[in-house]
Amino acid sequence: MLTSSYRLPPLPPPVDLETVPVLKALSKANRHLAELKGRAAVIPNQGILIDSLALQEAKASSEIENIVTTQDDLFQADVLQRFVAAGPAKEVALYRDALKLGFDRSQGTQGIITNRTLIDQFQLLKGHDGGFRETPGTALKNPSGGIVYVPPQDAREVRALMGDLERFINDDDVSALDPLIKMVIIHHQFESIHPFPDGNGRIGRMLNVLYLTRTGLLDTPILYLSRYITQHKADYYRLLQDVRDEGAWEQWTLYMLEAVADTSIATLELVEGVRTRMATMKAELRTRLPKRYSQDLLNNLFRHPYTRIEFVERDLGVSRQTAAKYLGELVEADLLEKHREGRNDYYVNASLVQLFVEVSGSS
Repeated sequence: MLTSSYRLPPLPPPVDLETVPVLKALSKANRHLAELKGRAAVIPNQGILIDSLALQEAKASSEIENIVTTQDDLFQADVLQRFVAAGPAKEVALYRDALKLGFDRSQGTQGIITNRTLIDQFQLLKGHDGGFRETPGTALKNPSGGIVYVPPQDAREVRALMGDLERFINDDDVSALDPLIKMVIIHHQFESIHPFPDGNGRIGRMLNVLYLTRTGLLDTPILYLSRYITQHKADYYRLLQDVRDEGAWEQWTLYMLEAVADTSIATLELVEGVRTRMATMKAELRTRLPKRYSQDLLNNLFRHPYTRIEFVERDLGVSRQTAAKYLGELVEADLLEKHREGRNDYYVNASLVQLFVEVSGSS
C-alpha cells in the first residue's frame, strides 16, 4: 500500500519566505504585474482579452501536459467548435472554458474561490462528473516509471486538506504575506495535495491566475503564466519536489516570482500588440469602409481571430445576409482572409494571429 511521502505543512508554512532575494524578486514581479494590469485596462472591451489571452494561456498550460496544438488548429476548433469533437485543440478549448467558468463564478461570489468551483472546472475539463480522489493508489512517476512523489492517499485527508486550502485562499487576514507569496504557497500546496485523479497541473495553474484576480493584482485572468513554466518545465518539477524533499522554499518562490515577472512582460507585449492592431484596423475601417465601421464589428474581429458569419450576425444583431456582406467587403479590402473548411467559411484576422505566433514562439 502506498504511503504519502511528504507531510504537508500548515498554512502558511512555518518558514521565512521574505528573505532578501525573495523581496527583491517580489518587487520586480509586482512592478511588472501592475504595469500589465494598467495597460490592459485601456482595451475597450475586456472580453477581447479574456477570450484571446485565455486561449493562449490554455495552449501553454496544456503543452506542459504534452497536449500540443498549433495556433491554426486552436482557432479552427474555436470557430468551427460544433464540428470539432476531440483532439488537442478541443482539450485546449476546454481549458479556456474552465478558466472562464472559474473567473465568472468568482465574480459572482465577491472573489471567493471555492472547492465547488474547482470541482466544476475539473468536470468541465475532463467531461465527467468526478471530483476529489476517493481511492488510494495515486503516485507521481518520472518518465522511466520510478515513483517521484506519493500524495495523500486517504479520501478524508484529501478533503480535509482541500478544506484548509480553501480557507487559506479566501482568508485575507490569515497572514501578512504579500499576495504573490501567498499564490506561490497555494500552488505548491494544491499540487502536493493532488486532489483530482487527473488534470491537477492544469487546475492548479488556473488557480494561480484566478487568485491574482481575487486579490486585485489583475482585473481579468489574462496572465500568460504557463508560458514560462512550459519553457522551464524541468526546473518547475524539480523545484516542486525540492520543497518536499529538502524544504527548499526560497528557490521555489524565486522561480515562481520570476515566472510572474517574465510572463507579465510577455503578456504586456500581447496586450500592446492587440491594442495597436485594433487602432490600425479601426483607422482602416473608417478610411476604406466608413459605412461598415462600428465598435461592435471591431470587437468581433479581435474577440474572434477566426470569425464566421454566425458570430457577426449574433454580435452585431444583423441578418445573416448582412453579416455575410460585411465580411465579404472586409475580405475585398484586404482586412480579413477568407478560408473554407468543408462546407464552412471562416474569416481570419491574420495580423492578430501572427501576433500570437510571434509572442508564443509557436506556429
